[in-house]
Amino acid sequence: MKMSAIVFIRHAETDMAGRFCGRADPEMNMTGERQLAGVVEAIAPLGIQRILSSDLRRASRTAAAIAQHIGVNVELQPGFREIHFGLWEGLSWQEIEHQFPQEAGRWLRSFPWQNAPEGEAYTAFTARIDAAIAPLLCETVGLTTAVVTHRGVMCYALRTFFGFPEAEAWTTTAPYGAVVTAAIRPCDCEVLP
Repeated sequence: MKMSAIVFIRHAETDMAGRFCGRADPEMNMTGERQLAGVVEAIAPLGIQRILSSDLRRASRTAAAIAQHIGVNVELQPGFREIHFGLWEGLSWQEIEHQFPQEAGRWLRSFPWQNAPEGEAYTAFTARIDAAIAPLLCETVGLTTAVVTHRGVMCYALRTFFGFPEAEAWTTTAPYGAVVTAAIRPCDCEVLP
């Protein structure tokens, strides 16, 4: 029987690189457009048979480039969106510390349980990802499925569903266009969170 796997792919770069970009929906920048060729080349030999993607432009555009190359349709799923950073969307950490000093301090002390002002609660974010990933563990028997998404989503899914240590999940998802393959064990769908 062919191994089942989920290939997590971080979207290519946008002009909001280095800023809090959750629900914001920027296009890819020129660097991101150039990164697409490397992403497509990296995933070409993996035998991807299904592509799911966040519906935000930076992810859906990355997914579309992959889909065009390998001849598979893209299924857009809002459940794979990044966490919403509320009033911090589009700001750098330096700007956040200047404009929201008290909230920034609370966020550092209580991360991930303290959400950004008017942002999505971490529990809502993780419940959304659980609902999007859990069915894939049983639906993808014998398939290699790509999930084109965002760093926060990838880190949480890799730790929660595939046992990646936190440091490894954080470093492997750091580059824009990162590709991380996670094997699905037959028992994974029996122990859903």
